[in-house]
Amino acid sequence: MNWSHKIYIFSIISVLSISAMAQDHLGQNKAIAVHYNANVEMPLNKIEYDQLEAVYGDQLDALILSKQQRLKDVKNILRNRVVIKQITNQRDQKPCPMLSEVKLFDYYVGGLKRDMAFNPRSFNPLKYDFNFYSRQSFMYRVDGTDYFILIKSQFDN
Repeated sequence: MNWSHKIYIFSIISVLSISAMAQDHLGQNKAIAVHYNANVEMPLNKIEYDQLEAVYGDQLDALILSKQQRLKDVKNILRNRVVIKQITNQRDQKPCPMLSEVKLFDYYVGGLKRDMAFNPRSFNPLKYDFNFYSRQSFMYRVDGTDYFILIKSQFDN
């Protein structure tokens, strides 16, 4: 390897190192701890199990139940991070994407269908391809209703 190749490689490594340091300085590479409430330690209840089974089908055990951390993450979603609010005062309603704009999470159960009518007590957020692992929170409006679905960031306290 001649000197020009060595200088070229050294230059690339230097640029990459400086870029990594700048990103770290800006906080882009800092790890943030996920916040879990104590309720994620409790076993799944029947409703939660049914919600998982509706989405993962015969892959439920392999993908979720046999993986302790993944199960904890899903329980955290179902128990702590999805909030459904009815906001009847139009001045308090904020523009946001509609639930109908969110793709179904039908990777494991091909015949998965959207609910014909929205029921906040039986809504299964796992059926939708929400960005559950973002650092941000998101809000969606249920089409034709005053209901809003808030997906809280896993990093919020």
